[in-house]
Amino acid sequence: MNPILLTPRDLAVSALLLVLDAALSVALRLGLHRQLGVAAARMVIQLLVVGVILRRVFDAASPALTLLLVIVMATIAAREVAARPEQRLGRFGNLAVAGSAVAGAACLTVVFALTTAIRPMPWYDPRYAVPLAGIILGNVLNAASLALDALLGSVVRERAAVEARLALGASFGTAMARLARQAIRRGMLPMINQMSAAGLVTLPGIMTGQILAGLEPMEAVKYQILLMFLLAGGGALASVVAVLLAVRLLTDPRQRLRLDRLRPG
Repeated sequence: MNPILLTPRDLAVSALLLVLDAALSVALRLGLHRQLGVAAARMVIQLLVVGVILRRVFDAASPALTLLLVIVMATIAAREVAARPEQRLGRFGNLAVAGSAVAGAACLTVVFALTTAIRPMPWYDPRYAVPLAGIILGNVLNAASLALDALLGSVVRERAAVEARLALGASFGTAMARLARQAIRRGMLPMINQMSAAGLVTLPGIMTGQILAGLEPMEAVKYQILLMFLLAGGGALASVVAVLLAVRLLTDPRQRLRLDRLRPG
C-alpha cells in the first residue's frame, strides 16, 4: 500500500473547517476568531520550520547534530515545566527541578528504546531518535508539570499540618510523604487514563498516522503498545524525580519547612 501524499490544495481544503470555526465564533460572539487565526498561522509556520530542520538533520545523519536538536527540545520542555506551576521555587529552583526531571527521564527512556526494542542502525539514527524524543518529551513535560504543581500547591495549603508533624518529631521526609505520593499520583494518572482508553475509546495518534501512511495495522499496533510503555515509564520517572528534588529544595540541614523559598508564579 502506497502512502497518500497531501498537496497544498488538500491542506487548503481542510482549512475550510477553521473558516467554519471562525464563522461560528463571530455568529455566537465568542470572540475567538482572531485567536483561532493566529494560533493556526503559528502552527503552520512552526511545523513548516520544523519540517525543514528535520529534513536537514535526517540528511546529515550526524550524531552531534541529532544530539543538539534533542538538547534544544529538552530545554524548551524544561522551560515549560518550570513555568506552569502556580508556585515557584526561588533562585531558578523550578528550572533546575524541571531540567533534571525532563532530561533524566527522557534520556533514559529514549536510549533504552533505541538500544533494546527499536535497534536502528546506527542506534542514534535521527529518523528514529528525534521523533521518539519529541513524543516522550511531550509526555514527560505533562507528567512533571502536573506533579510539581501538585506538590508546591499542596505544601502551601497544608503548611500547618506539615509543621505539626515536624514539631512532633517526624523527619522532613516523613512529614512530606503523603503530599509527595499525591503529587506523583497526579503526574501519572493522565497516562494511566490514556492507556486504559487506547483502542476501545480512541485510536492513538501515532497508530492512526502510521496506518494512514500505509503501515500494516498489526505492525502499527505493536509500535503503539511499545510507545505507550515508554511514555508510562518516562512519565513516572519524571514525576518521581520532580517531586523528590522539589521536596529536597523545600528543606534545609535542620529539617525545617522552607516556604520562604517559594514565591507566587
